[in-house]
Amino acid sequence: MNKNEYNKTGTALFSIKNISKIFPGVSGAESYHALSDINLDIIESQCLLIAGSNGSGKTMLMRIIAGLLEPSCGEVLLRGQPLYAAQRGATRRIAAQRMAEKSLRRELGLVFQDADAQIIGETVEEDIAFGPENLGLSKTETGERVQAALEALGLFHRRELSPRRLSGGEKRRLAVAGIIAMGCNTVIMDEPFANLDWPGVAQTLAIIRDLKKEGKTLIILTHELEKVLAFADRLVILHKGSIRDDGPPAAVLDRLDPAWGVRDPRRNYAAIEDCSWLEE
Repeated sequence: MNKNEYNKTGTALFSIKNISKIFPGVSGAESYHALSDINLDIIESQCLLIAGSNGSGKTMLMRIIAGLLEPSCGEVLLRGQPLYAAQRGATRRIAAQRMAEKSLRRELGLVFQDADAQIIGETVEEDIAFGPENLGLSKTETGERVQAALEALGLFHRRELSPRRLSGGEKRRLAVAGIIAMGCNTVIMDEPFANLDWPGVAQTLAIIRDLKKEGKTLIILTHELEKVLAFADRLVILHKGSIRDDGPPAAVLDRLDPAWGVRDPRRNYAAIEDCSWLEE
């Protein structure tokens, strides 16, 4: 598929241009290319599924998009403004980039594979409040946002509980509640079904369904297509640090190469619309 085809039907929220991540070799060994020449437009209000086997580069790409890791070369733009541009191993930072980075913190929220890793507060309520407080919001506005997020994610009755006592699915809901309280319109989920039992998977899928209905931009990194493909507007296959295919899910699956380490879930379902573990 032409990489610009999606621009005809939507606005590019993030533009990833010629991104590579290279780690130098040790003791004379060759350098390791974790990501190679990634070009990708992420369209506003789309649900983008990035699939690939373990080690394909999904998490590293997520960290670069989120500003947690700098690329070796290439650039990432948010609504046309550079977040950073790495050239010859150095990163140029200018006033416009700093403004874009500030916008990024308000735009994008992450749900990590290990939900425990992003728990900060002593209670559920405190954990959700952490993000808005760090954005400099007033105590009143923070309280209102926390209240709304607790109710929206079904956690109000758990608000005084230690986050560590929540189930796996509830911890995913807690992470999303914090993102919602910050006012983020884009959510990245890295392997959102990892280490979850069936009720936890169902809770996570319900979150994805609801965020999609609200028009949020969703970026879901997973190799478990059978659980979530029904919600995807677009499917990208990442293999050994390179994009192998990009387009509507059915078309990408029709071109699937077994060497990419991604299974076509349609063999177990009647249609893509059935590829979900959420019973409705």
